Amino acid sequence: MTELQEINKSTSAKKYIVPIGPQHPALKEPGHFQFTVEGEIVVDATIRLGYVHRGIEKAAEQRNYTQVLYLVERVCGICSHSHGTAFIQCAEKLAGVEIPPRAKAVRAIAGEIERLHSHLLWLGVASHGGGFDSMFMYSWRDREIVMEILENFFGNRVNYSVNIPGGVKEDITTEFIDQVTPKLEYLKKRMEYYLDVINTDITFRQRTVNIGKIGKVETDKLGATGPTARASGVARDMRITRPYDGYDLFPVNIVTDDRCDLNARFVVRIKECIESILYIIDVMNRMPDGELTAKMPRKIPAGEYMSSVEAPRGELFYFVRSNGTENPDRVKIRTASLCNWGTVVSSVAKGHKLADMPMILSGIDPCFSCNDRMVQISRGKNDSEVWTWEQLRKYGIEYYQ
Repeated sequence: MTELQEINKSTSAKKYIVPIGPQHPALKEPGHFQFTVEGEIVVDATIRLGYVHRGIEKAAEQRNYTQVLYLVERVCGICSHSHGTAFIQCAEKLAGVEIPPRAKAVRAIAGEIERLHSHLLWLGVASHGGGFDSMFMYSWRDREIVMEILENFFGNRVNYSVNIPGGVKEDITTEFIDQVTPKLEYLKKRMEYYLDVINTDITFRQRTVNIGKIGKVETDKLGATGPTARASGVARDMRITRPYDGYDLFPVNIVTDDRCDLNARFVVRIKECIESILYIIDVMNRMPDGELTAKMPRKIPAGEYMSSVEAPRGELFYFVRSNGTENPDRVKIRTASLCNWGTVVSSVAKGHKLADMPMILSGIDPCFSCNDRMVQISRGKNDSEVWTWEQLRKYGIEYYQ
């Protein structure tokens, strides 16, 4: 055995921990990852979230329902309409209020424009993570068209606040339809071009095909949701499973792929953009007549309700409990990213090269700012002991954290 072979043998079994974050050039938001590697292969991975906790759930208890509606839209700017819709649905159901059909259609259109915005933003970020900066620049240029539509329609480019208790505050006019239809048709052609690129570009396929595979059974077991699940053949979509505002009147077509890899996640999201464009045009041409709002009481009757909507990243869950006053007694939020993180950390990362991790992480379209819902406490020698809520409250830790 040569000296070089002896060195390789002695170092081949060594494991190293590569920490990334919470501040790192590769991260768009703060999060702490630890990848245990043997050479270039990841053999274990852990994640620490919670660097951008803002106490929104607790803050909601100190505001009335209208104020909370604007507050929850700040959980995530890219999914702001989804958060507002999920919350206000709970309040409307508790109050026994059914919003008008035209308001439902406006909410559905806003949701699909938001989906376009989110997927185009993701396409650029995910491509950039793999070094495809041309795709990043092209997709973000097209994203500006969606941002202009949002600004012209709602008045804002990010937090557009179309929802109000009992309905919506913006209408779909004939002028808006005439203005936005050519832009949507142009975006459809661009989506078809992107779909062709990711399916034919050799370099892109080398970085995505058979990379980050999550099987259908594993996807169900780990509770993945949204395009991440649908790219593994799981036909789960809240717009179809439990149709809500607008989607009960105008059904959508679900997009799935059974290849289970990173390339499938690109295909599903781009095809969803095409479906969203067709859906928006169809609903705009079949807008129901009627009012935009229904009368909503200031004090919501006591009770509790749960609502799920299909945000761009997947199922967004809200629980609201009312005590009969103008303020909610409890607001609980569970976001899609929290479900999808487990698929990457506990399963997909292991066995891949460290260089593949940026695109694999981007593949689930993660959002860091909406994930902080848990606290981990180390008690030293008694770390295995379970603390009661009374003990936790002594340290200022409440159940809503």
